[in-house]
Amino acid sequence: MRIENLKTPANARSPIFNFQFCCSAFIAALCLAVGRLLDAAEPAGAGLQRFQFAQPHMGTLYRIVLYAPDEETAKQASGQAFTRIAQLDACMSDYKPDSELMRLCEKAGGEAVPVSAELFYILKESVALSRASNGAFDVSIGPLVRLWRIARRNREMPPAEMLAAAKALVGYEKIILDEPARTVRLLQKGMQLDLGGIGKGYAGDEAIAVLKKQGIERALVVAGGEVVASGPPPGLAGWTVGLAPLEDSEQAPAIYLLLRDAAVSTHGDAEQHVDIAGVRYSHHIDPKTGLALTGHGSVSVVAPRGTITDGLGTAVTLLGPEAGLKLVDATPNAAALILKATEKGEQAFESQRWKDVPKTKAKDEQK
Repeated sequence: MRIENLKTPANARSPIFNFQFCCSAFIAALCLAVGRLLDAAEPAGAGLQRFQFAQPHMGTLYRIVLYAPDEETAKQASGQAFTRIAQLDACMSDYKPDSELMRLCEKAGGEAVPVSAELFYILKESVALSRASNGAFDVSIGPLVRLWRIARRNREMPPAEMLAAAKALVGYEKIILDEPARTVRLLQKGMQLDLGGIGKGYAGDEAIAVLKKQGIERALVVAGGEVVASGPPPGLAGWTVGLAPLEDSEQAPAIYLLLRDAAVSTHGDAEQHVDIAGVRYSHHIDPKTGLALTGHGSVSVVAPRGTITDGLGTAVTLLGPEAGLKLVDATPNAAALILKATEKGEQAFESQRWKDVPKTKAKDEQK
């Protein structure tokens, strides 16, 4: 993965900001290029300056790029946004034994448990997506995720009996939500929830919301393959986001999107995979078979919110092109591009609205 200009001070001027991101839960072959930011020819934006901040959260590095009138305003606003991300990490993490999510899982098989508004919201969104995807997206997949983490580390297939036992604990139908009471009941003892396929997008949405409350209307939040944007940089039509090629993520992106008041998520297996007995297994796990996906590909989804793009990207990855793009087409204001590596080379599949997603050229082609 190539990361450029990361040693630039938080308030430094830079004609272009190019980087690629990875995260522990998944690798998104995505290159962010904040095109022509603060070029000499770029309008000053009524005295706005560009600032960049970064903090580690949720197993990856969250980056915030924003425009503010001064450094103090920028620091205060970004600090509030990072605090919100940390709060959600403490709520949704499956790595922290004291997170609200893990405390809920400890009571699986028991009575309904009162939960925070944040946890109830993301579980409600998750169950809705599970229904829409016919179970391809399923946050109850935690027992299988844990088995495959060990498999990737040991480069060995999980034992069949352990896979069967873990799969028996999976099923979104076993998550019972009571909205008036704001409680969650997990019907089977031993259930483990995993929000890795939707949580970072939600945190990006919340960070943008906090920035807006602080008066920051032009900002970008990036975490792994999740990118959430509000208004564009001064004088530009949008934030330039480049989607890296499937086969060589070090190469310059072939597609550049223009993002404003929207989000894009890229789910891929460029780094998060393991070869076992000559078969390439992804970190994405099919909840119906209990097996990790095989093959090589990526899914990029654009929609108004990061919660949508993150969860939908996970679902489409598991569903495949035909069923996945039907789901995208049925989701309001969503679009997707699927890339698959085949024996005949890279194959692309587009949703109906992909052609309508604003696109641009690389900086050196914008002359």
